[in-house]
Amino acid sequence: MKKIKNKLILTVMVIVLASLIGVAGQAQATGSYTTRDLNEQLVMATLWIQTSAEFRALCYQSFNLARMNLDLFLGSYAGTKPVAVIVDADETLIDNSAYEAFLIGNDFGYSSKTWTSWMAAARATPIPGALAFLNYAKSKNVEIFYVTNRKMVGYEGTEKNLRALGFPYVDKKHLLLRTKSSDKQPRRGMVAKDYEIAFLIGDNLNDFLSVFSTKSIADRFTEVDKIKEIWGKKFIVLPNPTYGDWEGAIYKGNWGASAAEKNKMRKDHLKRWDFHP
Repeated sequence: MKKIKNKLILTVMVIVLASLIGVAGQAQATGSYTTRDLNEQLVMATLWIQTSAEFRALCYQSFNLARMNLDLFLGSYAGTKPVAVIVDADETLIDNSAYEAFLIGNDFGYSSKTWTSWMAAARATPIPGALAFLNYAKSKNVEIFYVTNRKMVGYEGTEKNLRALGFPYVDKKHLLLRTKSSDKQPRRGMVAKDYEIAFLIGDNLNDFLSVFSTKSIADRFTEVDKIKEIWGKKFIVLPNPTYGDWEGAIYKGNWGASAAEKNKMRKDHLKRWDFHP
């Protein structure tokens, strides 16, 4: 009788536990998994940018490579057009990780409202190595064009921020913010009409070619592999683990998905070790 009773208690406990797990899963799927919860996933990436010497080393490495490439380019260039370098701004020249850190602990994500306030505050800091390289390029009579997808509402704050940090060529001719399309190719093409572009620097594949836009994860891999010989030469990439089109590829372009849906999509893409201790 005692064994039967114990077995019955165990059965009830299993049923209750399964029910609780089911309720938790259902709650997450129906939205009780909040944006505040999702923002916790920003902690390690943001800390890596703000505290790791490895991040600084990678940035210096990128701009040291840029300087070497520029010297090589200028040493062999025999054209008549003036030379330019096209650069992105956010997470390429300036560090916005304080904005990402601001989102952590809050029950809201990125929005144009808070981002506009951040741009106006002009508080972004320079990426290690960026300022020295751009001023080196200027000393070689190479012009800098800032092709950024910050919207024109943020022009004044962006100009103020870049000038205060000492970046060169910060004026309406060279500072090309987004007007209509997020596709940077028309702005890159505009620069290419009058300048010989030595190379491009960015943190997002769309900073280099429009072919990467709205592609799946697998297709982005394929497109990168097709031009593997020019990475570090024509295209120089800065590390950015906090946001970008790589994240949009995880969501299949559905940026409007709920926090619970984004959490699930992120974790569904993890490649796990199939180990059963």
